[in-house]
Amino acid sequence: MTEQSLANKLALITGAASVTGRAIATELARQGAAVALHDLPDNSRAASLTSTVQAIVAAGGRATTITGDLVQVNGCFHIVDEAATFLGGLDILVNHAEIAEAAPLLEVSPARFEQLINTNMRGSFFCTQQAVRWMEARGGGSIINSGSVAAFAGIPGHSLYAAAAGAIAGFTRQLAVELIPHEIRVNAIAPGYIAETGSTAPAPAQNSWERVGKPQDIAAMVAFLLSPAASFMTGQVLYIDGGLSSRLAIYPPLINTQELAQ
Repeated sequence: MTEQSLANKLALITGAASVTGRAIATELARQGAAVALHDLPDNSRAASLTSTVQAIVAAGGRATTITGDLVQVNGCFHIVDEAATFLGGLDILVNHAEIAEAAPLLEVSPARFEQLINTNMRGSFFCTQQAVRWMEARGGGSIINSGSVAAFAGIPGHSLYAAAAGAIAGFTRQLAVELIPHEIRVNAIAPGYIAETGSTAPAPAQNSWERVGKPQDIAAMVAFLLSPAASFMTGQVLYIDGGLSSRLAIYPPLINTQELAQ
């Protein structure tokens, strides 16, 4: 992959204040994209966005911060419109914003259900809807949805998170077919255990690879899926899990449900 495979592309990354979100934004900028970084408007997240934007600009890139809540549909529209207005259009949307947490079925409250589903699924749905309008004006684009290995494997305590991740997988496949006439590709990533601290500590026993995942592992795959090298890929859900999904059915006693919250 060339260093500038995303040159002149205009990208919005939601949920960009997390370690993985920052890694994605930084990698897209490194490969030439102008980027808009979104997250919630609280002080710690805003500071994270600002520091990432400053680093991108210092390296010669173009970037801005956008804050807003994805729970409300109008908020989704505003975030996309603000990003596209700053960038001058939109070629790329990375729906990375999500709530990733484990909770037993009987402990999931209606309020928590609404918050997680609204952020993970409704936010992705309506950000995508508005982004497609902008992408059509540019003659096409590419969308990456963030899911989870929990959509593939039954993991105790993950009923709510898995429901949202499963919805993302189905949404991705359906939308890929629907948007082919518009020259818009849609793919999803499904991470396993990713150390948000950037740790490279040894992996838990259920990982086939000998380490936990790193944010850069996710960022590199996202950049590849958005690049010309993946121009014939759409409707795919790619597991980035160090072989975890290949072992789940064989080694269920080894699963640590808290470690798989990502």
